[in-house]
Amino acid sequence: MTPAPGAGGEAKRKKRRRRRPAGPHTPPTTSPVTKTDAETSPVKNASVRKRSAYAKRVDEVSAGGLVIDGTGTRGLLIGRRDLKDVTRERLLWSLPKGHIEAGETPEQAAIREVAEETGIQSEISRELGIIDFWFMAGGKRIHKTVHHYLFREVGGTLAPQISEVDDVGWFPLNEIISLLAYPDEKKLIAKSGDLKI
Repeated sequence: MTPAPGAGGEAKRKKRRRRRPAGPHTPPTTSPVTKTDAETSPVKNASVRKRSAYAKRVDEVSAGGLVIDGTGTRGLLIGRRDLKDVTRERLLWSLPKGHIEAGETPEQAAIREVAEETGIQSEISRELGIIDFWFMAGGKRIHKTVHHYLFREVGGTLAPQISEVDDVGWFPLNEIISLLAYPDEKKLIAKSGDLKI
C-alpha cells in the first residue's frame, strides 16, 4: 500500500532536505545577520529605548530665606496654590527664593528674589543653611540646591509677585514651622535656633 502524498515518508524527507545546511559550494539560503539587521532587531531596539528613557540631569541653584519684620516678631512667607487641591483654595506656604542669575552671588540673588516675590526690601543677617533635593519636571531630573538666609526687613510694601506667587503674608515666628508645606524647610527653620534679629 502506498501512502497518500503528504501522509508521511516522502514529505518528511523533503522537509529534511530543505532544512539541511548549504554545502561548501552552495550559497546559503539566508543572508548572514548584518549590523543593520542587529540594529533593527526588537531586542536591540528595546535596549536603545531603555537607554534613552533615562531623564536628563539638570543642576539648579537658588537662594532665598526667612525675612523677619521690623518688630522682630513675625516672619514672611509666600503662598502658592496647591495644584493637587481640586478646590484650588489650599495654599502651600514656603520661604521666598529663586534662581541665581549669571554674575550674582547667592546673597545678591536671595535679596533680589525676596524683593521680587514679596515686595519687601531686606538685608541678610546670617546664613541659615543649604538644602538640596531632587525632583522631576518637564521630563528632566532636576537636582536643586537652595542657599537660605535670615533677613531683616528694611522697607518695601507687601505684594505678591503676580506671575509666580498667589499670596504673601507675615506670620508669628512661633507659627512659621507649622505653616511651612515642605519638610526640608521645616527642618531648616527648626534647627536654626533663635530667629530674633
